[in-house]
Amino acid sequence: MARPAQPAKPVAQLGWAWPGGRRVGFGFLLGLAMAAGQAPVGAWWLTLPALAGLIRLVAAEDRSAGAAWLGLFGGAGYFAASLNWIVEPFLVDAATYGWMAPFALVLMAVGGGVFWAVAAALAPITAHRQLGFATALGGMELARGYVLTGFPWALIGHVWVDTPLAQLVAWIGPSGLTLLTCRVAAILARLQPRAFTAALALLGAGWGFGAWQLAQPDPVVPGITLRLVQPNVDQESKWQPDRAQANFSQLVELTTAGPLVDLTIWPETSLPYQIAEHPELSAMIGQLGRGRPVVVGYQRFDGKRGWNALGVIAPDGRMLAKYDKHHLVPFGEYIPFGDLAYDWFGLTAFAAQVGRSFSAGDGAAVLDLGPRLGKVLPLICYEAVFPQDLRAAPERADWIMQITNDAWFGTLTGPYQHLAQARLRAIEQGLPLARVANTGITAMIDARGRITAQLPRGEAAYLDAALPGALSSAPLYARFGEVPVLLLLAGLALFLISGRFRRAA
Repeated sequence: MARPAQPAKPVAQLGWAWPGGRRVGFGFLLGLAMAAGQAPVGAWWLTLPALAGLIRLVAAEDRSAGAAWLGLFGGAGYFAASLNWIVEPFLVDAATYGWMAPFALVLMAVGGGVFWAVAAALAPITAHRQLGFATALGGMELARGYVLTGFPWALIGHVWVDTPLAQLVAWIGPSGLTLLTCRVAAILARLQPRAFTAALALLGAGWGFGAWQLAQPDPVVPGITLRLVQPNVDQESKWQPDRAQANFSQLVELTTAGPLVDLTIWPETSLPYQIAEHPELSAMIGQLGRGRPVVVGYQRFDGKRGWNALGVIAPDGRMLAKYDKHHLVPFGEYIPFGDLAYDWFGLTAFAAQVGRSFSAGDGAAVLDLGPRLGKVLPLICYEAVFPQDLRAAPERADWIMQITNDAWFGTLTGPYQHLAQARLRAIEQGLPLARVANTGITAMIDARGRITAQLPRGEAAYLDAALPGALSSAPLYARFGEVPVLLLLAGLALFLISGRFRRAA
């Protein structure tokens, strides 16, 4: 006689400690609301209470596993909304890669959520769960910028980029600003009048200090005018052979129009031809500057190896300086185990036009452009996301130059978030930053992260802008990096864990 079917055990009894669909769904919605603080919306006033709500939700969970579920779904909601642009590269060749787009978004959202899940799992073992989760979340957001080559996009602290609080990154970096935001939200999560007053006082102090920084006299302007060329070539036609001459002619037209400038800059991979195959190109480009150098973004090759490169071409056609991008985009510019992926499946990275993928350059560099233009720290696209890449430069530059092709990021959120992070890099280093983007947003940024001139996204044009001055000395964060924040995290963790033991005693 057959045995009667046994009822399924609840998830919690199976060891999953599932906190319930409603609570998990609420955590996901709170994460979605938090993302409204990221560019281009900039609604930090939604991020802060939503983060406080998530902290309170996680702190109410007694079990580490249950708290981890809430952190996972809260993070997944946040990253699904913040990183929605991640689907755009797959849609450039939708017939081939379009099916991967939803999987990419889910994997990125869940992958980011895992960091938040770890932070949430630590909360129940601390003396003060709300402060424990907030501190651990700040630490895991810092770790997200380094683990597996790092991905510090959409850090919680980035929501302050349009406010005076952004000036704090000169002292504590974006990870420190993230930790401060989490701690303020944890105080708000207590829902007590005195706590609310304390949170506002802490936030107000940071805001006031940032406003005071912005009110300081501007550095001396060096009297240099840069031409930032934005050709606005869409990604679908960028590498079509029948469009190469038209795309190059547009670069020529934008470079030679208007008055004489000190330096002209083209965006990432803007040159549709290979210099090695067309040696006459260097001399032609050199003449376009009318006696002044021209910076070009191009791809250079040596056999089957290729590099995403930046070159400075002198008026006589000589290559004055060059730089190879060293922090490459996983799957965009290289594929892990790329040789096997190419040999077995024929897969190449999205941005690589020849061979399996790009090769990484030697590392961060500073290019000497002569006594007038000074020393410049070059960044190519994705590298502007990583504060540590700028700190790795062998010496302090006079200014920063970022060339990028943000056509990969679509039109809604990606280009705006990328620009916001470039502004933070300028504040961290105390250096002006010239940003030249293929489809936009091209902008000149001063040493305090303010945009002094810009071109609208999606417009073919050039921007002649004065290079702002640099601060007289490197800010604290540029000199010491994450060390102060790591020491603060260690002290807070010791306080929270020791408090747990004191309570147990």
